[in-house]
Amino acid sequence: MLIDHEGVSPTVDPSAYVAPTATLCGDVRVAAGCRVLFGAVLTAEGGPVELGEGCIVMENAVLRGTRRDPLRIGNQVLVGPGSYLTGCTVEDEAFLATGSRVFNGARVGARAEVRINGIVHLRTVLPPDALVPIGWVAVGDPVRILPPERHEEIWAVQKDLDFPGYVFGLTRPPAGESIMPAVSTRFGHALARHRNDEVL
Repeated sequence: MLIDHEGVSPTVDPSAYVAPTATLCGDVRVAAGCRVLFGAVLTAEGGPVELGEGCIVMENAVLRGTRRDPLRIGNQVLVGPGSYLTGCTVEDEAFLATGSRVFNGARVGARAEVRINGIVHLRTVLPPDALVPIGWVAVGDPVRILPPERHEEIWAVQKDLDFPGYVFGLTRPPAGESIMPAVSTRFGHALARHRNDEVL
């Protein structure tokens, strides 16, 4: 399904294939030879989503461009089923396995691999040819690649990356208070822009 969002429609090269149950919304650009499979969602939330040539986006993956960080994928990249990418850059020939997550402002270098359920955190730079093992977390610049049970070490880097400030423009509240009312209000307001979308 192709959807016009805020006056901008997706563009798909004639040699590409987009499955009938995939959704492309707004400023989404699909280059030659790409394959976007069933249930995938590519949505431009204020910033474009660009696929380079020969990319494969597997079933139920979600790719989201943001105003601060467009989503740019290089050539011959595979995004596995159920993966989630938002506001990031993935360079040529990278492999993002099933369930991988790449967050806002992150960069995945050429030929890097993020294996099943691996995470590349906010504003992290994963160099070319790097490997994030199954279920591990890449965090920071310079990057540290850590198993999930080393949460305190991950948090020591992640905290200064300031997820709520960078993504939502909000200050982390003191202990015992929730940021969620402010997040839901601000993010809900931004998402309300979809009310006027038109299916093409």
